[in-house]
This record gives sequence, structure tokens and C-alpha cells, in this order.
Amino acid sequence: MEFEAATSADAVIKQNLEQFLVVLTVSLSVATVSRIFSWFRRIPYTLLLVIVGLGLAFVNVRLVNLSPELILEIFLPPLLFEAAWNIRWRDLQESLVPVGLFAIAGVIISILGVALPVSQFTGLSLPIALLLGASLAATDPVSVVALFRELGAGKRLTTVMEGESLFNDGVAVVAFLLLVGIPLGVEEFSIPVTVARFGTFVGIGAGLGCLIGYGISYLTQRFDFPLVEQSLTLVSAYGTYLLVEELGGSGVIGVVTVGLILGNFGSRIGMNPRTRLIVSEFWEFLAFFVNSIVFLLIGDQINFGSLSKNLDLIAIAILTVVGTRFVVIFGLGYLSNALKGSTFNWREFTVLWWGGLRGGVSIALALSVPTILDGRQEIIDAVFGVVLFTLLVQGLTTQVFLKRLDLVGDQPQRQAYSEAIARRTALNRVLNFLAEVEQSPDIDPDFYRYQQQLVRGQLRDVEDGITKLQTQNPQLLAITMEQLREELVDIEADTYAEYIRAGRLNRNLSPVLQSVLDQAIEKVMTEDEA
Repeated sequence: MEFEAATSADAVIKQNLEQFLVVLTVSLSVATVSRIFSWFRRIPYTLLLVIVGLGLAFVNVRLVNLSPELILEIFLPPLLFEAAWNIRWRDLQESLVPVGLFAIAGVIISILGVALPVSQFTGLSLPIALLLGASLAATDPVSVVALFRELGAGKRLTTVMEGESLFNDGVAVVAFLLLVGIPLGVEEFSIPVTVARFGTFVGIGAGLGCLIGYGISYLTQRFDFPLVEQSLTLVSAYGTYLLVEELGGSGVIGVVTVGLILGNFGSRIGMNPRTRLIVSEFWEFLAFFVNSIVFLLIGDQINFGSLSKNLDLIAIAILTVVGTRFVVIFGLGYLSNALKGSTFNWREFTVLWWGGLRGGVSIALALSVPTILDGRQEIIDAVFGVVLFTLLVQGLTTQVFLKRLDLVGDQPQRQAYSEAIARRTALNRVLNFLAEVEQSPDIDPDFYRYQQQLVRGQLRDVEDGITKLQTQNPQLLAITMEQLREELVDIEADTYAEYIRAGRLNRNLSPVLQSVLDQAIEKVMTEDEA
């Protein structure tokens, strides 16, 4: 019996590995094809994966069973951490009012805006409709944010879209958990109780996230070992999620908090520039890897037969999602402008409205609805229908909105300018090396001079290119000032970290240059505009 059990377990493991390899092979094949053929580059990579998954589902090829635990516990933490790690707190802070309004008040409006019409015009009860609204309140703009960056959309627009999604997911998940007990009959809706439970969920998540984030930040100051520091970020993402969930908090909020702290504080005081680059590249790969699997499986899990039976529900859900998103973005957006004196205009609001896609989190929540509820399949079908609409219709047309509304930026020029600046720095360092290095007696001195002439020639070409770019695009000068500011702040933070590692300082000092340099740059930019 023991031998048969072991054999059966081995067979299951082998089958799971084979399924995983098939999924990975298909995902990477889509990535490769999208890079080889120029026509496919017009379609965001994540949307291509959904389309391929739909094709597989249409011919009834199922790659793997997609469970909510798989998304929430394995796929969600790295996606959230990577987004939080890369978002700049300084940029997020400037847009904190609209992000907060969209992520908190916006979720409430979205839930009610979907639930009330659905319960009114379909056969779903209000408690079930509220679960549907909570499932659809979570936005997933991965492909839209990637498109923003590729086309060079404004940093503020990208920050708001990404920041809203980070906190929106956490609030939507908490709202879902609060509402799921009502149709089961184990809880009654009460505003004071709901507010208290919401505060508990968020408080535990944010509190533990702060403890873990700052703890790892100060720990990494004590040593310089890139592989260990990289591993610590991975453990913090998964460990925070599991620990917070175990203690009754919101794992999503916990992971977002840890990612923000490590990306904006820990990486500055505890990691040297090379380590930060290694960790950032690791998380970029992991996010690509996880997104490749998640979006392929979203398309692969579609049940066309079941969807066709609930087309009326899906149509109402799509209309309410798009309509409530319009109310949230334009209503709360103009309120944010009034409260903070922001300058978001109707064109930016239009892109934020149309770019509010739904994805993996919504599907995970829908699949986690208890099987004993009568409306579970209707919720799943409605969510899948809305996700397909937002990904394939809104996702594929967002680029058109950006171009028609004249929100496409100068990303190609900025990238070319950054590359030219990097080449100039590298060539100057080569020249310094040739000037300072002790000349070997085995090498003819004329050879050293010849090498210097070659490098100087290349340097002149690079500087001519930089001058040309600056003349054609004066706004690119801000990149140089921003890079200098970051280098100066990094030098200051690295110095404090060295003192702590050497035992000459027992606590970290906050960089004093950051606010001073920010004010100086703002002053220079204001004078240039005047």
C-alpha cells in the first residue's frame, strides 16, 4: 500500500511538472513570436497571451486547473511586490489624493454601482450581486501600464494608474471577504461592524508590512551580499502575504506595504547601486514570468458554453462596470483637483477611465465564492465576460485613445538620450583609466596614445549626438538633473550605510539632500520656463 501511494504521488508530481512545462513553453513561444513579427508588437504581450489561451479553450485544450489559491498565494504576491518595488514614493505622494479617492471611495462606488443594477435587472439576489461587484472592483492594468511606458505617456498618469491598482486590489479583496459571509447567513451587514473589520484587515496588513519592511531594510545595512539580499526580498513578498493572512489581515495590503518600503527606503540605505540593479532585474523577470502564466491561463479557463447561457447578465455587468468607472474617474477626479489643486484634465481622465481593465484578481475572487451559493456560476461567468471585454476591447483600443488624445510622450527620445548619457559616462571613465593606469613596459607608449585617440573620437560623436538631442528636445535636460540628484542622494545614503556596517553609527540617518535637491531642481525648472 505504501509503495502504491508513493507511486501515485510521484505520478501526480510528474503530471504537474509536465503541465507547468507546457504552460511555460506556450507562454515563452508567444513572447518570442511577438518579438520576431513586427505586427504582433502592436498588441500588448499580456493580451496576446489571453488571445492564445482563448484559442486553446475554444478547441477544448485545457493546460491546467486554475484555482483561486494558485493566483492569490503563488501569483499575486510577486506581482504586487514588483509593482510596489518600482513605484517611486515621491511620485506616488504627489498623486496620493486621487489614488486614495480612486482606491477607497472608488471601490465602494464600483461595488454598489454594479450590484444595484444587476440585482434589479437580473435574477441575482442583492447579496450575490454585491459579491459580483466586489469581484469586479479590482482593477488590473498590467498591459495598460506597460503600454503607457512603451509609448512614453506622462509619469503622473502612469503613477496614478499603477498606484490606484496597488491599493485598489487590497481594498477590493477586503471588501469581498467582508461581504462573502452575508449570503451564507453567517453575518449581517452593519456599517459600524464593517468599518471596524475593514480597519482591522488594513491595519494588520499595513502594520506587519511596516515591521517586516523596515526590519529587512536595517538588516541589509549590516552586510553586502547581493544574492542574500535578493532572496530576502523574495521571502518578504511571500512571507508577508502568508503571515498577514494567517493573523487575519489583508495579505495584499501587507505585500504592497513591504514592497513600497523596500523599494523606496530599504534599497536606498541597505543596498549599493549594483545590488539594487540585480534585485530590480530579478523582480522584472519574475513579474514577466508570472504574468506570462496568469494571462495565458485566464484565456484557457473560459467556458464558452456556460458564458453563452448568461449573455444578458454579462452585458449588464459590462455596462455597469464601464459606467461606474466613468463616474469614479470623472467624479472623484474633479473632486481631487478641487481638494489638492491638481491639474488633471479630461483627456487624462478619459484614458484612466478606459484603461480600468479587470484581470487575475477579479477571476481569483470569483472562483473563491463558496460552492454552496446558488449564484456562484453566474458570478464566475459575469466576471469572465467582463474580464474578456476589458482585456480584448478596452485593452486593444487604449493605444488609440492615447494617440487621439495626444497623450503619447517622448519615450523614444528619452531612451536615446539616457543611452547617450550612459555612453558618455562610460567613455570618460575609460579615458580616466588610460590616463591614470601605469603603462606596461611591454606595450609601446604610442599604442596607449592611439587608444586614447580612438576613445576621444567616439566621445566626440556621442557628445554631438547629446547636443543634437538637447537642441531638438529641451525637456530632456531634466533627465540629467534627475540623474545627478539621484547619484548625490545615493552617495549620501551609501555613506551612512558604510558607517553602520563599520559600527561607527548605531542608527540610520535620513538623507538631508533629497528635499534640498528637489527644491533646487524645481527652482531651476521654474526659471527655465519663465
